Amino acid sequence: MKVLVTGYNGQLGYDVVREGLKHGFNMHGIGRKDLDLTVEEDVKKYIKNIKPDAIIHCAAYTAVDNAEDDKETCRNVNVKATKYIATAAKETKAKFMYISTDYVFDGAGERPFVETDKPSPIGYYGLSKYEGEKVVEQLLENWFIVRISWVFGINGNNFVKTMLRLAESRNELSVVGDQFGSPTYTFDLARLLIDMIQTEKFGTYHATNEGYCSWDEFAKEIFKQANKRITVNSITSEQYPTRAIRPKNSRLSKQKLIDNGFKPLLEWQDALKQYLIELTQEVK
Repeated sequence: MKVLVTGYNGQLGYDVVREGLKHGFNMHGIGRKDLDLTVEEDVKKYIKNIKPDAIIHCAAYTAVDNAEDDKETCRNVNVKATKYIATAAKETKAKFMYISTDYVFDGAGERPFVETDKPSPIGYYGLSKYEGEKVVEQLLENWFIVRISWVFGINGNNFVKTMLRLAESRNELSVVGDQFGSPTYTFDLARLLIDMIQTEKFGTYHATNEGYCSWDEFAKEIFKQANKRITVNSITSEQYPTRAIRPKNSRLSKQKLIDNGFKPLLEWQDALKQYLIELTQEVK
């Protein structure tokens, strides 16, 4: 199987390529230096030349706060580029998987969002990703849309690495405690995506590690597992203002994965444990 993966320089794209290679697939991971996804003719020519059996579109504009002020760039990457890639996928008859986000929801309430809940993004990043979803649905007959949240992986920056870095110089931190979601290890997620792309079980899915927590609970678990003596103070979203409003409820139901025969990912605490081991090996 020949698989094209966009966003190879990011956390998820990197692990998807790694996982595909383990399966013996012909993996083509591309980053910004390889191809400008916002140039339609270049995208069309590149994909037509490679003729992939499947495309996993991980690339995205993910600077949530910057998106509020740089809407044009955000839209070009998350909507227009998605349209160009999906169109090329249709022309080459490649399976198409679009990686979306919990930010398509407004974060209201406490129950986990299901795939059929109507998106209602509260920020421009979430809006652009939702518009990307709609482009995929309109252009293609069969597709995978996979919404993910709170990712951490070996390649790139993330919350875990930030906490560990801050722990080197501080003994006390304030972390938001009223936003809830599921930390998700890209190594685990990549295995699921590679399994999924080999099937015909098309549709919209939610894919995260199992269990829910708040950011401050996540931080406490990181320090606990890393044997760092750090005091974590829980604060509200209002006490930590950001340019873009974050959804307070990012809980996503993964029941559809189970209903379609896909294996649930590890509990997030176990995934964190595996990740910290991987980080240690990387340092060596």
